[in-house]
Amino acid sequence: MNSIDTDEYSTRLREKAIDVATNRILISRIGDSAQEDDLTEPSNCGGLGRIRHFVRSTVDGWPDNPLPIDPALQRLGLPGQDSIEAQVFQNAACNWRCWYCFVPFSLLSANESRSQWVSSDELVDMYASLPNRPRMIDCSGGQPDLVPEWVPWMMQSLINAGLADSTYLWSDDNLSNDYFWRYLDDSQLDLIRQYRSYGRVCCFKGYDETSFAFNTKADPSLFQRQFELFGRLLSLGIDLYAYVTFTTPTLVDIEGRMERFLDRLMSLHPNLPLRTVPLRIENYGVVSSRVGLVEQRALIDQDAAIVEWNRIVHERFSEKQRSLPVTEINLHAE
Repeated sequence: MNSIDTDEYSTRLREKAIDVATNRILISRIGDSAQEDDLTEPSNCGGLGRIRHFVRSTVDGWPDNPLPIDPALQRLGLPGQDSIEAQVFQNAACNWRCWYCFVPFSLLSANESRSQWVSSDELVDMYASLPNRPRMIDCSGGQPDLVPEWVPWMMQSLINAGLADSTYLWSDDNLSNDYFWRYLDDSQLDLIRQYRSYGRVCCFKGYDETSFAFNTKADPSLFQRQFELFGRLLSLGIDLYAYVTFTTPTLVDIEGRMERFLDRLMSLHPNLPLRTVPLRIENYGVVSSRVGLVEQRALIDQDAAIVEWNRIVHERFSEKQRSLPVTEINLHAE
C-alpha cells in the first residue's frame, strides 16, 4: 500500500461520515461483519454496538493496562476492580490503516452499505434500553476525531437522558488531525472541559518515524504531529491518557530510539510516560490476513522494544512514582 495522504483522505471521509445538520454519525454495523466473529458475545443495539471487556492483566514483561478501568471507577465512585465492561459504538471511518487493527478495513471507509446513520440521542436510547447495561460508553472507531462533534453530542444526550452522572464516557483518538479545534465551537469545547465523567485516550502509533509509518501507512512526518496534537489536548485540562504500540520493522538502535521517544513524551509533561500504556499487539481474527513476514517479525520484536521501555521508565521514575494509580498521575502541574 502506498503512503496515505492523511489530510486529503480525512477530508473525504469526514464528508461521508457526519451530517451536522441532523446531528447524525455514520456508525459501523458490527452485526454480520467479520469483526463479530472475533467477539466474545454477539453484537447488540441492532448490530451497531458491542460489549467490550477491559481487563487489567496483560502478559509477562508488559505493564498492566489500567485503562479505562481506573478512570471509569474513579469517576463513577466505584470500588477497585481488575476489569470493566463498556458499551462500544464505532464510527465508520478511519484515515489510517494500521495493519494490527481489529476492525475490518471494510468498516473504516464510511461505506453506507456496512454502516448506519444514527443520532447521539438514538445511540443513548439504545444504550439506556439494554438490560444490565454497562456503566461506560466507549466512542471508538474508526477514528472518532474525524467527527469530533460526536463526543459533545453524546455528552448532551446523556445529560438530557439523566444518565450523565451514572455513565462514564470514554473516547479514542489516533492523533491524526486538528478537527477537534477546527469544527467544535466554544460551547462544545466548554462542555468537554466541564463534563466530569469523561476520559480520552490518544494512541501513539509507534516510538519513532519508522515504526509509525510501518504501523499506519501514513507519512513518517506525521509522527511529530501526534505530539503536537497531544500537547494541544493537554492544554485543555481534560482527563487525558495515552497508548503506544511498539511493533517495528527494525530494532536498529532500539535503545537510543526509545530514549528519544521518552524524551518527546516528557517534553509534553514530565509525568506523561506514567499515563502512557504500551499495548502488546496480538495476531488474531481479521489481523491474521494482513500479517506477512515483516509483520510476523514485528510481533516478535515488540517484546524487545518493551524491555527498553521498561528499563528507561525504571531509570527515570522512582518506585513510588511508578506505583501510583494512573488516575493520580498529574499532567497539569510540574
